[in-house]
Amino acid sequence: MNSFTISQLQQFSGINVHSIRAWEKRYDALKPNRSEGNTRYYNGNQLRRLLNIAGLMNSEYKISELCSMTDSELYELMNKQLEEKINGDEFLVSQMMAASLEFSESLFDKVFSRAALQYGVEDAYLKVTYPFLQRLGVMWAADRIVPAQEHFICNLIRQKLNSIIDLLPVNEDSKTHWILFLPENEFHETGLLMANYLIRNSGHRCTYLGSNVPVDSVRQAVKQLKPTNLLFFLVSKDDDASDKEYALNMIKSFPLQNIFCAAAPGRLSGIKPHKNFSLLNSIVQLKSEIK
Repeated sequence: MNSFTISQLQQFSGINVHSIRAWEKRYDALKPNRSEGNTRYYNGNQLRRLLNIAGLMNSEYKISELCSMTDSELYELMNKQLEEKINGDEFLVSQMMAASLEFSESLFDKVFSRAALQYGVEDAYLKVTYPFLQRLGVMWAADRIVPAQEHFICNLIRQKLNSIIDLLPVNEDSKTHWILFLPENEFHETGLLMANYLIRNSGHRCTYLGSNVPVDSVRQAVKQLKPTNLLFFLVSKDDDASDKEYALNMIKSFPLQNIFCAAAPGRLSGIKPHKNFSLLNSIVQLKSEIK
């Protein structure tokens, strides 16, 4: 997991291949290694260097100046930017990526705290956390991170969101009551936690069941609590047949509730409209339903 092609560097850093090659040629920014077959590849230190350069591109320094800096100079400048001012969301995304690669909880804490200070919880998620998770997904799909790195950083994000949610009041008198959960074999809670924050911050009652919840458990909760709305996320597996079967089962099982399914655009697109079932493809849509 310490060998990267130039196309993978583009995916992880957001800098296109043409620019990376130009920086190498003009400024000696990176020094790729060569395999026995003369194929160029980059190690983890070079990726980290590129992430720092990418994150600092909107600073007062020219790209030629950044590329000529040593690794330690770039690192010191990055720390200075984190402590003294915000340098844009791409800077924060790149440093969150670096934190995941290095198992650095202290760096993650700095990045998350500065993003929340700059943008607020909601916009920090939209501008930093969510783009980072998308980029992390690319790395996961390309098998360029180990599972421990993904678990490490997602657990830190979960801890932060939970601590923020804990500060919100619980409104048991609200006429609108949401139950939030992930279906069986779904474990990525970040989006669901953000929905929990938005709903509770709007003054509504919210019961959070968490991940990997069997339908029978949802039935028991609905029977006892009689909520107005159900919200679940489809994140991991993308199987049209099983997605459709699950959605139809939810519609049949809970005819008295408004059912919302959050999923990537295109998923469940073939399901016929139902009066109590809605697809959500963005936070904007969720916020509209919450209101």
